[in-house]
Amino acid sequence: MPDSEEQLDEEQAIERLNAALRHQYRSALQYSIVAASLLGLEAQALGPRLTGFGDEELNGVRQLIEKIVSFGGQPTTEVAELRFEERAADSLAWLVECEAEVVEALQEAIEPTGREGRSEALEHLLEHMIMRKQHQIDFLRRATA
Repeated sequence: MPDSEEQLDEEQAIERLNAALRHQYRSALQYSIVAASLLGLEAQALGPRLTGFGDEELNGVRQLIEKIVSFGGQPTTEVAELRFEERAADSLAWLVECEAEVVEALQEAIEPTGREGRSEALEHLLEHMIMRKQHQIDFLRRATA
């Protein structure tokens, strides 16, 4: 049997996954706010892409909740700060800031994982979410360059 450093710390994982979930809720909602409130060319060019990102974020919410529950925890219902910005550039900058915060929270949730199978699966899931989010951040930064 692996030693304790090699095993998943469920309590720590639940705590950190809930911290990430709080931000993940915001991501799903914030993409929807921005996508639905853009006007003019920004709405035509960015709206559908941001809507798609929001759909992916909602899937991320479900995945985090499933993991929290599978470890015997209760998912938070607290949502990180939402914001409406009138200018498209400000909205996109806020999305970048939000995504950077959730990437950091997801990275912190990797720490309590161990070397057992479910630990590796959790780490892989979180890394995949981070990779997807980084792609979105890159897209947002290019859109505002």
